Amino acid sequence: MTAPRTAGPTGGYAFKLVREGAGRRAIDVGRIRLGVTIGLFGIAFAVLAGRLVELTLFAEAEPRPTRVVAAKPEPGRAAIQDRNGLLLATNLTTASLYARPKAMLDVPGAAEKLARVLPEIDAASLTERLSGEKQFAWIKRHLTPRQQQEVNALGLPGIGLAPDHSRIYPQGALTAHVVGYVDPDSRGLAGIERSFDGALRRGEAAELSIDLRVQHALRDELLRSVERHQALAAAGLVMDIASGEILGMVSLPDFEPQRPGAAEREALFNRAALGVYEMGSTLKAFTTAMALELGATSLDHKFDARAPLQYARFSIRDDHPKNRWLSVSEVFVYSSNIGSARMAMDVGIARHRQFLGSLGLLEAVRLELLENGQPLVPRPWREINTLTIAFGHGLAITPVQLVAGYAALANGGIAVTPTLLKRTGPVEGRRVVSAETSVQMRRLMRAVVEQGTGKQAEAEGYLVGGKTGTAEKAGRGGYQRKALLSSFVGVFPADAPRFVILAVLDEPKGRKDTNGYATGGWTAAPAVARIVNRIAPVLGVMPTGRMPLDMLPPLIAPEAGAGGMFEEEPTRGPVHEIAAHGDQLATR
Repeated sequence: MTAPRTAGPTGGYAFKLVREGAGRRAIDVGRIRLGVTIGLFGIAFAVLAGRLVELTLFAEAEPRPTRVVAAKPEPGRAAIQDRNGLLLATNLTTASLYARPKAMLDVPGAAEKLARVLPEIDAASLTERLSGEKQFAWIKRHLTPRQQQEVNALGLPGIGLAPDHSRIYPQGALTAHVVGYVDPDSRGLAGIERSFDGALRRGEAAELSIDLRVQHALRDELLRSVERHQALAAAGLVMDIASGEILGMVSLPDFEPQRPGAAEREALFNRAALGVYEMGSTLKAFTTAMALELGATSLDHKFDARAPLQYARFSIRDDHPKNRWLSVSEVFVYSSNIGSARMAMDVGIARHRQFLGSLGLLEAVRLELLENGQPLVPRPWREINTLTIAFGHGLAITPVQLVAGYAALANGGIAVTPTLLKRTGPVEGRRVVSAETSVQMRRLMRAVVEQGTGKQAEAEGYLVGGKTGTAEKAGRGGYQRKALLSSFVGVFPADAPRFVILAVLDEPKGRKDTNGYATGGWTAAPAVARIVNRIAPVLGVMPTGRMPLDMLPPLIAPEAGAGGMFEEEPTRGPVHEIAAHGDQLATR
């Protein structure tokens, strides 16, 4: 049976209406909440979209703002090391200060506060720079940790620190001309930094042939000589004669590679690699080697030096004439211009030029620097050029070329391309003189130190050979008698050479203890002796004392009544010599 329905007051459906009213209210509330939620999400997405647009528009101009340098920045420029792994150039993680002018509340006030913690900043200039329509501006690159802390403490809106790298040079000026320097964006501008810019940017480290121990001794002794003789400048090199590796390269004055913009222009000039000079009597070694190698003479052959050599309207003379016939050994040890010129005449123009070319003296050397000097070669090359180049004038070369040429004469006769990179494998070279000629040249160079103009290069416990050079510098109106380029190039140990050393002083002054002389024998030769004594132990060259006479007998007999050191006069070139001193060509 079914129970009968009971009609309600409204017609029997009260319960159903109550239930429908409550459900509708719940639905309405849910719809409101959903709408609010959607609105909030919409606002959030709008904010994110706006930020994305901002980052897209200003990504190149504005680095990611941060108040702390990132702990692990992207890899930067690779390091440069010496041959023993000591750092010459590396990167320091740092931060750079920037501004977003549109976000700054008080530009002048912020500039004043920044100038107080960063004194090198001018508040007025910074205010002007930030008052335009710029969206982004660098304020200062590479802040120190203390500077970063002080800037952060200011709490300035629109000011931020971005991760950065600073190129630092732990050795300072010591290797400035070799290593070079970079611009604020770490692009190489000079030296190895410039030559290997691409490789260093790719993270490929450079290992140089430079030995910091040798470099320090070389620079220290050149600085000492510059001060002692009040010279304008100096240059020096130390080279391994077998491998061609340059262990030391110095040019003075030098500069701080961290602040190249603060250096004088002349300090940025690399005199050892870029400068070209008439090197005076040091070129007589090439003349003598050439004559011996080509069979034009022998050590005991004699040349007439009784009177000046006349050539057209020129007169070639010796400033300390012996007024007699001189053997080849005496021509070299006494640095005779007349004898050297006669030797070159016997060889001839074509063979003279060809021989100097084989030594690499007529073309720029292939060194790993873009700062390589181009030699000044006479064109056309006449007989008068051969005569003057024979004793050191008329051909201008770089110190690197001079040292490389001496290395070939001393190492057995093999010319090796000089390098600033460490070499580990076999070294290729080309023969330029025979082993016999090389031995004869070593004997002659040793005789210069024992009996000639290079006595001041004698180093205690070590056998040094070499040649002095003193050239008058060309200037307005001719060669300048008191403006000398004084040099000494030496090889050691003389019995079995391993290294070549060159010291060059620009306009040294004479002293009482040099008898007023400022020539290579009195200024540069002593510097080489001190350098030998300092670097020989660290390079593993043991002291040997004096060479036994049966190994290297004297090449010339001492002259009766001779005492002290034979003095070499400066060389002068033909063109300027005529203008300045008449038809006289002289050297010492």
